Amino acid sequence: MERDPFDWTDDEARRRERSGLVRTLRPRPAESGLLDLASNDYLGLTRHPAVTGAAAEAARRWGAGATGSRLVTGSTELHAELEGELAAFCGFEAALVLSSGYAANLAALTALTARDSLLLSDAGNHASIVDGCRLSRAETVVVPHAEPEAVRKTLDAHAGRRALMVSDAVFSVDGDAAPLGELAEVCRTRGAALLVDDAHGLGVLGAGGRGTPYAAGIAGANGVVATVTLSKSLGSQGGAVLGPARVVAHLVNAARTFIFDTGLAPAAVGGALASLRLLRREPERADRAREVARTLHRRLTAAGLTAVRPDAAVVSVRAPSPEAAVRWAAECRAAGLAVGCFRPPSVPDGISRIRLTARADLTDQQIGTAVDSIVALAPGDAS
Repeated sequence: MERDPFDWTDDEARRRERSGLVRTLRPRPAESGLLDLASNDYLGLTRHPAVTGAAAEAARRWGAGATGSRLVTGSTELHAELEGELAAFCGFEAALVLSSGYAANLAALTALTARDSLLLSDAGNHASIVDGCRLSRAETVVVPHAEPEAVRKTLDAHAGRRALMVSDAVFSVDGDAAPLGELAEVCRTRGAALLVDDAHGLGVLGAGGRGTPYAAGIAGANGVVATVTLSKSLGSQGGAVLGPARVVAHLVNAARTFIFDTGLAPAAVGGALASLRLLRREPERADRAREVARTLHRRLTAAGLTAVRPDAAVVSVRAPSPEAAVRWAAECRAAGLAVGCFRPPSVPDGISRIRLTARADLTDQQIGTAVDSIVALAPGDAS
């Protein structure tokens, strides 16, 4: 009898079921009616009329797709406009827009290292960084989370080698910020480069939302490169690498996820550019996102739940088990509230959580409603 070569997937499905780790797609309608504390729309811009209008206008003018890779037909004047304004806003010399933040991390990590390089990666880094480290073929050392001293010791043990330290600026699981100033100083004094993934910092931290490197005083510094997404605070799609002009020029010639990928669609570019300009006009949105996060944390902990103090707009609330986290999130949804649910293997420490994203457009009443629902539906052993 002929054997189906994918029978093994049934075994994997049963294993996930036993472990409470089954993931399913849940297509949402255009208007769900849920109070949203699950998305990464930190500034509430993805449905802003100025942003959706700019996206629609860009599609009408430039077409629905980029039509090719950036080096062939996929670079429009709109792409160049966004790159210039994004770099200036964040305090860097140049920027390069890619199709996603994931692609931006892969581009930077694979093009800025080599087989003989040393790559240091924080233990709490996002999966895109982990994958970029693997693809880089450099010798990778995973260093303890947010410990500049561990970075110093590792670099000292490999003195003289070409080295790159990579870290999330704000870690997506617990919402804590990396000690970028200390990391930058350790790297500077030892001739190493620093790559910062500011996906969760842009639009929230720094003066007017200019990002975590700007807040740390290292934006535009020699040896510092940053990646960002356009899909969180800027409410659109895509990613970018920010850094010295010569680094960006190198990526154009060496980064495979830039060279061989179709360019970002004009609608996404137009939407992101409109969001960036709106943030420049309304910098208070960044302050409000942080204020909402602090309020959520204060009220949840006052109610006896264990929540990590947020450094940006992510509020992480501990759950006693993966099954409890899934049930908690499902009961919140049934009550009209969308929250994130993080379980292994998405969390490096094995601790399950529900994850809340503070949005600048949430009202005080909506915050109160969210807190009341989360507390009322919390598992009995969640405190």
